[in-house]
Amino acid sequence: MNFPLYIAKRYFFARKKTSFISLISMISMLGVGVGTMALVVVLSVFNGLEDFQRGLFKSFDADLKITPIKGKHFDCPPLLVQKLSKIDGVKNINQVIEENVLVRYRDAQMVVNLKGVDDNFLKQDRLKKSLIDGKLKLKENGISHGIVGSGVAITLGVDVDAFFTPLELWYPRNTNSKTIDFTSSDAFNKMSLIPSGVFSIEQQYDDNYIFAPLTFAQNLFDYNDERTSLEIQVVNAEEISQVQKAVKEALGGGFTVQNQDEQHASLLRAIKIEKLFVFLTLTFIIGIASFNIFFSLSMLAIEKKEDVKTLYAMGANAGMIQKIFLSEGAIVAFSGAVVGLVLGFGLCWLQQTYGLVSMGIVGALIDAYPVKIQFWDFFFTALVVVIITMIASYFPAKKAAMGS
Repeated sequence: MNFPLYIAKRYFFARKKTSFISLISMISMLGVGVGTMALVVVLSVFNGLEDFQRGLFKSFDADLKITPIKGKHFDCPPLLVQKLSKIDGVKNINQVIEENVLVRYRDAQMVVNLKGVDDNFLKQDRLKKSLIDGKLKLKENGISHGIVGSGVAITLGVDVDAFFTPLELWYPRNTNSKTIDFTSSDAFNKMSLIPSGVFSIEQQYDDNYIFAPLTFAQNLFDYNDERTSLEIQVVNAEEISQVQKAVKEALGGGFTVQNQDEQHASLLRAIKIEKLFVFLTLTFIIGIASFNIFFSLSMLAIEKKEDVKTLYAMGANAGMIQKIFLSEGAIVAFSGAVVGLVLGFGLCWLQQTYGLVSMGIVGALIDAYPVKIQFWDFFFTALVVVIITMIASYFPAKKAAMGS
């Protein structure tokens, strides 16, 4: 039998002579429980937001993206694409030319990112779930078609059924002159693109992008073998790191090869930093709640002075007395933590299953706050609670052992 734990349980369940001690103990349990529950819920929400952002990236970005370290484009001869295609784990490669262009449609105009992609882009099915109007096609019967972001479509008033009303795209002509005569029509390359479909992913994409055939972008921008990036789709998502390493070795220097997380490193880093600060803030709140344990144990030690003397007379030493009060604090903290973890898990499960708390935004991409339950959040939350409460319990336990 663990004698200190046995005595601690007797103290915990026994009726206190001073009801105020019992009240403080209950407040301690409640404070630890609420803090633990809040910490679990908030961390799970941040996990859900991070997962949601990754889901958006998958709809738009490739598994791996190759870009030049210097400049905005690089020479991409067919042999380079063939070399990369032979790497184990590479499913297909999409060649990309991306530039800002002026687009006009009827009486409206705006500047957008035109992303020229080859035939492999549609094979990757990246926009399949995001299509809200029209069809996913880039070329038909020798005519170039464009897939337009929903924000661009709204701004320009694009009608995908109006086949005879094309998008007009303007781009400065590549000349050796240092100045451009904007009043001259010869200063720009002008080409027409038939809108075939409208996609909706997220505002930063919807308001800025039009997809077009690679040959169309080549002609508009006066490109030959130059490409602004290469996008690689891998066979197995679990082997991305190995494929990424092999691609870097094949390319040598002068290129960056980024996975989806690295393509949006700043955003994901911001989410992680926010999660860390929230974790520290709620940990601080749990620490404040643990002060109640300090006070309740201090008052319990005063109330049980005679018991402590009796235990000393029976042969107990200072270490055993200290363990009794530490065990008392641990019982209070453990009870609150267990209740908090269970309630936190329950709330997260309800939100994940039924979406009880909505975003409250009309037209939002998701109806309810995203939640993802992770084991390590529960583990670290429990660990933090144990450490804080043990620190809060140590000093009154030591004073009780000294008989003061």
